[in-house]
Amino acid sequence: MSTKTATIDPERQMLGEVEVIGQDRWEEIRRRAGEGASIRAIARELDLDRKTVRRCLRQTEWKPYQRAARTDTLLATHAEYLRRRAAEVGYSAQVLFQELRGRQYDGSYETVKRFVRPLRETQLHAAVTRTRFETPPGLQSQIDWGQARVWLGAQREVRHIFVLTLGFSRRSFYVPCLSETLGELLDAHEQAFTHFGGRTQEHLYDRPRTVCAPRGSGGVRWNTTFKAFADFWGFEPRLCRAYRAQTKGKVESGVKYFKRNFLAGRRFRDDLDFNEQLQEWMATVADVRVHGTTHERPIDRFARERDSLVPAPPGRAFRLEAPLTRVVATDYLVTVDTNRYSVPFTLIGQPVEVMRRNGFLQMRHRGQLVATHPVLDGRHQLRILPEHGPGPIARNARVRYSTGGRSTEAVPLDVEIRDLACYESAYGLGGAQ
Repeated sequence: MSTKTATIDPERQMLGEVEVIGQDRWEEIRRRAGEGASIRAIARELDLDRKTVRRCLRQTEWKPYQRAARTDTLLATHAEYLRRRAAEVGYSAQVLFQELRGRQYDGSYETVKRFVRPLRETQLHAAVTRTRFETPPGLQSQIDWGQARVWLGAQREVRHIFVLTLGFSRRSFYVPCLSETLGELLDAHEQAFTHFGGRTQEHLYDRPRTVCAPRGSGGVRWNTTFKAFADFWGFEPRLCRAYRAQTKGKVESGVKYFKRNFLAGRRFRDDLDFNEQLQEWMATVADVRVHGTTHERPIDRFARERDSLVPAPPGRAFRLEAPLTRVVATDYLVTVDTNRYSVPFTLIGQPVEVMRRNGFLQMRHRGQLVATHPVLDGRHQLRILPEHGPGPIARNARVRYSTGGRSTEAVPLDVEIRDLACYESAYGLGGAQ
């Protein structure tokens, strides 16, 4: 019979019958409960006792555990003095020991050290907690990517979800993308700036290669184009500590919420339908729910954060040389900055690369130029070239195109060709000139 040795998670050490819960886990319990999860489900997913979950839900605020200091007989008469004085001397056991010698203390230095140690640990834990969880309005945004398999038509396809969460209000903005390229990343940033009407002073990232190179002896090496983008918009990029992605827990919670609340049970006709449903969900569900951590609606806290954001001037954009990738919708249109442009209908369901050049959008498929459009002013505008539709093409050839993974054939139309003299006679245009 084999014996397994269990490892003890410091955050879940047992003291009597009370399980110690850190603030991040306490907030996660309350967030899940706010989203409708049952006590049983929370306990199972977080590997906790149901009594512990109930206790956390009854508490109105989290408080760090304070270990009862060992009160040596010789320190009993000095305990209150030490608790009051410890913070004033920076929790220095040596200083406190020296002061106690003048107060008729005959005990050892080790006894004082044992008394001061839990006081110092509690103070350090509280300092870290304040730094991590209290974000002033307009100070920081957290950015991350999530991946999901979504139903588009009759197929499930992978989409990468860009998420930018404002640290104070917890209001999030989501952009579905085909990949996590630098072009998609920066384009999604600018969509977020437009959505919120501004940006925060700094942005926190989890060290993606589109932002920085792997850490070397010289410290952080920023991606050149990304750093130019940050300088253009005037925000300070920051990185999570290595192997400590939980330091951007606000945005990671937003990714989980998106998957569990928005994607559950939904199907979409195409990417355009996906984005339209997402925009509606953000406005009618995500922004107005009661957040599990702040216990307020993100849209209400945003009202107090809006004036602290650095304004994003309308029409301003960082024109990136790298292309954007878009999937051609079933109406053979491509969406760029809320405006829609046509491409040949034979590309329905196919990816195209969009590049901005001197006021024009150049669209390529597999390296071949398939369409060029002037950039439309304003938002939600439409530009369709007649030659991109099936009519002109179908008159001359039998063309195959794909949609939703299925191949479809456009059959040539049977068009009667008439001599122009017929029209001249009908309208009385004949005769000598």
